[in-house]
Amino acid sequence: MLSRKLLEERERQVLAPYAMKSGDSRGRVIPEDEHPYRTAFQKDRDRIIHTTSFRRLAYKTQVFVYYEGDHYRTRLTHTIEVAQIGRTMARALGANEDLVEAICLAHDLGHPPFGHTGEATLNECMRGHGGFDHQRQTMRLVEKLERRFPDFPGLNLTFEVREGLVKHDTDYDISDATGYEPEKAGTLECQIANIADEIAYSTSDMDDGLGSGLLKPEDVRQLALWQDVMRSLGEPLDHPIDVMLRHRAIRRLVGIEVTAALEETARRLKENDIQSVEELRALGHNIVGFSAEMEEKNRELRQFLMAHFYHHYRVMRMTQKARRLLSDLFYAYIEEPAQLPDDTRARIEEEPEGLYRVVCDYIAGMTDRYALDEHRKLFDPETSA
Repeated sequence: MLSRKLLEERERQVLAPYAMKSGDSRGRVIPEDEHPYRTAFQKDRDRIIHTTSFRRLAYKTQVFVYYEGDHYRTRLTHTIEVAQIGRTMARALGANEDLVEAICLAHDLGHPPFGHTGEATLNECMRGHGGFDHQRQTMRLVEKLERRFPDFPGLNLTFEVREGLVKHDTDYDISDATGYEPEKAGTLECQIANIADEIAYSTSDMDDGLGSGLLKPEDVRQLALWQDVMRSLGEPLDHPIDVMLRHRAIRRLVGIEVTAALEETARRLKENDIQSVEELRALGHNIVGFSAEMEEKNRELRQFLMAHFYHHYRVMRMTQKARRLLSDLFYAYIEEPAQLPDDTRARIEEEPEGLYRVVCDYIAGMTDRYALDEHRKLFDPETSA
């Protein structure tokens, strides 16, 4: 049987010199005895998976609300795809797979119902009261709100996982690394989690957009990346995008993205002669990324999805309904806190930011279906409370 000490020794022998070794972790805020046969990062990963917040991701929106179909991504399936891409990249680069996986699995825990619309709505409701963004909420969950241990609030995760969460940096994430050496780059594992998220959401949104019929084949064919995919598959550009071609194309698109990121990152590591975690962090900027040519193709893809998918009238209708629904809930609780559950209301006196933050925490923790059900209970006279 392999003990934790043997696993830590194996990491030192197998992983790249610039990989974060679990035996070198800066540890936890509250000291704990580590596990006999799991490394510190494995322990963190397992704690994340067993949280209430993680389970709730199954009914939180990625783009489509859960009742619009069983085949579209949810926040949970997105998270699993991010972790899968992250582990693949970590293994290829000699990085610490367990650390990457822990960061990937936790990166969206703080997302409210109804995706980025929910985030923008809560931020608007919290104007003048500290605002809201899902990354800060993720940290509130892992440091305070999840209550699973008698000796401390939160999950008491290692420094490296927490740093990976505060330095999660994509087009849709606001990075505030205060307290985590913001002048330094994140670990290679943190940076891998960032790009894995980007690859996962852009490729899966393309898949869901085509599968739903919201994206039109004639528009998709204009994309440079789609043209690359069709050439690599040996298919003519005007081939009808049936279900099988869609599956093949998205699979190939993920492969093209991952390979491009790996090749460019390996080139940069060699060019900078990175030989340790400290040297990598001292760069002060991310070394994991795409070439300028590939970045331009990805920018075109993101802009395309924004214009043709995220702003499609069917998506926008749900967006506006979500805004109204969450605003209704927020101000109903603010106006009469007695409508909150007893355990939530009890937090008002304990929370330094008071009623507004407690209400925000409560709504942010809701799944889409719970928010819809709660709205019916509060505003439909014929629905039982």
